[in-house]
Amino acid sequence: MKLWSLLGNSQKLDGGSMFGNAPRAMWAQWAPPDEHNRIDLACRALLASPLNGRTVLFETGIGAFFEPKLRQRYGINEDRHVLLESLRAAGFEHEDVDVVVLSHLHFDHAGGLLAPWAEGQPPRLLFPNATYLVGAAHWQRALHPHPRDRASFIPGLPALLQESGRLELVDGPHSRALGEAVRFSFSDGHTPGLMLAEIAGPAGADGQPHGGVVFCADLIPGRSWVHLPITMGYDRNAELLIDEKRAFLEDKLARDVRLFFTHDPQCAMARVARDDKGRYSAVDPVEQLQGRPLAA
Repeated sequence: MKLWSLLGNSQKLDGGSMFGNAPRAMWAQWAPPDEHNRIDLACRALLASPLNGRTVLFETGIGAFFEPKLRQRYGINEDRHVLLESLRAAGFEHEDVDVVVLSHLHFDHAGGLLAPWAEGQPPRLLFPNATYLVGAAHWQRALHPHPRDRASFIPGLPALLQESGRLELVDGPHSRALGEAVRFSFSDGHTPGLMLAEIAGPAGADGQPHGGVVFCADLIPGRSWVHLPITMGYDRNAELLIDEKRAFLEDKLARDVRLFFTHDPQCAMARVARDDKGRYSAVDPVEQLQGRPLAA
């Protein structure tokens, strides 16, 4: 099995929103803002093939589904579907993907499911041969969003997924589509039922998988958020997220599971470290994966 990090459409968002209650003097050192206080963010996907005999795409980024006015409002830099270009550069077309794993259905993670915007054309799903995996608890949130995050969801997307006949709702550590090759856990601090997918490495002496890769989604959007107190203003429950993040990092450190970041512009993957004061950090950063074996 090999892994590719695939860049999708990039975005600029307000730095204060992305770093919650951290002071600007601190976060501006990690992510220098522009004149509008916006910082650069990637929307990075992870491709694994063959994984349990399938070609599997973890997330789709923001895509190009927004009409021009909304694209400008949300700071999306490109008007074309960059993820499709990245897939092609890796030797794949979207029709080759067998499974799309979605941590959640906020538009910057699921918008790439849709074909690029075209005037007068209704939204249309891409990946026609793929099973779409969504966490069962988060699916309910997407169907009945709270006013606080309603704008983060794409109207009509749940109906398109349901009508495809290829939607699988995941409510445990494994899915029908991927078996034990991918292990799922769930988080509620950012959004209810956020699904964290770990590509399982070989079993260690403790019987647990070691040396895998986990897609951190919005639990840990990038290296700066590995530090426990750092959360986003978009998180529904910052204190809960910090507790979830601590348990998550302890587990990944113990099993040498590498972290894959979707929003970090310069880093696709890193390992977890903890110093003698108990502070977590990201080490051994990898900028991109290009057909990299899991064990490398």
